[in-house]
Amino acid sequence: MVTSADVQVARQRIAPYLRPTPLEHAPDLGVWLKLENANRTHSFKVRGALNALLALSDAERAKGIVAASSGNHAQGVAYAAHLLKARAKILMPIHTPLRKVNGVRRYGAEAVLFGANYDETEAEARQLEKAEGLTFVSPYNDPMVIAGAGTVGLELIDDLPNIQRAIIPVSGCGLISGIGLALKAHNPAIEVIGVSSVSTPALYNFRHGTNLPQIWDTLAEALSGEIESGSITFELTRQVVDRVVLVSEEAIAEAMRWIAFQAGWIVEGGGAVGVAALLSGVLAADERPTAVVLSGGNVDEDTLRRVLTG
Repeated sequence: MVTSADVQVARQRIAPYLRPTPLEHAPDLGVWLKLENANRTHSFKVRGALNALLALSDAERAKGIVAASSGNHAQGVAYAAHLLKARAKILMPIHTPLRKVNGVRRYGAEAVLFGANYDETEAEARQLEKAEGLTFVSPYNDPMVIAGAGTVGLELIDDLPNIQRAIIPVSGCGLISGIGLALKAHNPAIEVIGVSSVSTPALYNFRHGTNLPQIWDTLAEALSGEIESGSITFELTRQVVDRVVLVSEEAIAEAMRWIAFQAGWIVEGGGAVGVAALLSGVLAADERPTAVVLSGGNVDEDTLRRVLTG
């Protein structure tokens, strides 16, 4: 099981390649925005992908890498493989935004569009892992990926040492698991809140015993998909996540507009869910020092134009 000590090691491992991302005050909301959309590949995912590939043995990298992703982990793995001169095959659902597909190809990885949704894509990648002897790098169910994502939490502590609440997008839960480990080690009283869309309720179902369906046509496609059976993030979220809430598609669109017009940043739907929760009243504003993670900014032009003029 990954620990907060692994997050500290990950920080040292990836530091030569990635700079800390900005933490920007949003006074109209009374919170701080952690701008992972300003990271390399415009997503937090590069942290975990890079940490995982750097932690592999030479033999594991030499076999070639395979990954499944809705797009942001795909670009992170492609970038890490490019740095380390490793061969990578990245599977993505056929509806993946073109911006993300092109990002994978830009770094020289093989982009394979397969499956109508993320669950089908991940199953195919797991089959290729066995059939071709490749090394699979999960977007969340991997201790090194989680530790890398957790470096976001260490940066939050650096820039906002009195932080009392963190609002974090959730899908497979590698990000919130890693950040939660870092924050709870700093101060167990920090409230860690997961946010997803009504269309992508995997963690919400797990925590609340509900059976809400995955709806694949969503602005938050980066959060789509069930959590892999036996994932280590199930136990980690029990330890470090205090609650989980859901937001509507309308709230996500409004959050994307607010972030663009008021904060001046382009953020994809999955990255905007924390702001959506605050703007829509799903989460109440309060006086506690609060950070909201904007987890990614890779959104296709057509989708962005539709949302911004909606």
